[in-house]
Amino acid sequence: MMRLYVEGIGLLGPGLDGWSASRAVLAGEAAYVAAPTNLRASDMLPAAERRRAGVPIKLALTVGQEAFLQAGRETKSASTVFTSSGGDNDNVHAINGILATAPREVSPTRFHNSVHNAAAGYWCIAAGSHEPSTSLCAYDASFVAGLLESATQVVVDDAVVALVAYDHSYPEPLHSVRPITTSFGAALILTKQQSAKSLAAIEVEFRSGKAPETTMKDEALEDLRKGVPAARVLPLLAALAAAKTTQISIDYLEGNHLDIRVTPC
Repeated sequence: MMRLYVEGIGLLGPGLDGWSASRAVLAGEAAYVAAPTNLRASDMLPAAERRRAGVPIKLALTVGQEAFLQAGRETKSASTVFTSSGGDNDNVHAINGILATAPREVSPTRFHNSVHNAAAGYWCIAAGSHEPSTSLCAYDASFVAGLLESATQVVVDDAVVALVAYDHSYPEPLHSVRPITTSFGAALILTKQQSAKSLAAIEVEFRSGKAPETTMKDEALEDLRKGVPAARVLPLLAALAAAKTTQISIDYLEGNHLDIRVTPC
């Protein structure tokens, strides 16, 4: 079991435009109203990089910046873990189209945005960070993989870690094969020691075998949780929003799961 503290939260999804605006909804104190995800380019980036930024970059930087602002930490002060089931899905679609026609000429911008750690690269430019960064992919379990990696770094290395999870839809025909319903991103600032900024303690434990997965009470939020890999974080965010001691379970790979106990500070 690994114990760590949450200092800051970032959130962006359909009808969830930031943590502060969404907290009452996730706590069950206000009705959820679905709306298109409010994607925008972060003002952290220079103008040239903003023009090149695709959906995953916008998601990652927006939620990362919000989490750091809430924690009161400088963006360059923490290690980062970025996790996504696909990366830049629009760019994958475009490159596949280019390679299926002549001439097969992929622009340098498309190429460097196609790598899975592109979001990490843009973040390091925007944040002026020289701290370690990890980029992960674990299909539907990408959020859990990112949380396990982040918790390990926090507990073993005594690092402050920003966990950033994001996903967005593929265009057709890829969407028919790998349906991801919408754009969604979330970020957590995680520390080993409790501070005046700590919102809650979370105890994370890997468990072998299946267990009943924690779901969202609101039907539309449950559809979002099931429809976007990064949105598997929603039960954890709901527990943090409710500010009550809560036990949740999230599925992992090969029939295993993660038990998470949330205790407000």
